[in-house]
Amino acid sequence: MRQIKVVVEKHPDGYVAYPLGLKGVVVGEGETYEKALADVKSAIVFHIETFGSEVLDEETPVLEAFVAEAGVTV
Repeated sequence: MRQIKVVVEKHPDGYVAYPLGLKGVVVGEGETYEKALADVKSAIVFHIETFGSEVLDEETPVLEAFVAEAGVTV
């Protein structure tokens, strides 16, 4: 069992989730937070089964994740 940090974003049309600390692109989605989380967990397992445990970033594990806002001129 390995704990992987996952970012879950809420959008007007549902939720998007993606893991931190994996090599490659893995994304899940769902109508609810729980469905998006379940979808990304399934995608993570598939990704590891397909590409092997070397997709786990052992050298620089994610210790914490933060969400911040930064104002920019556009």
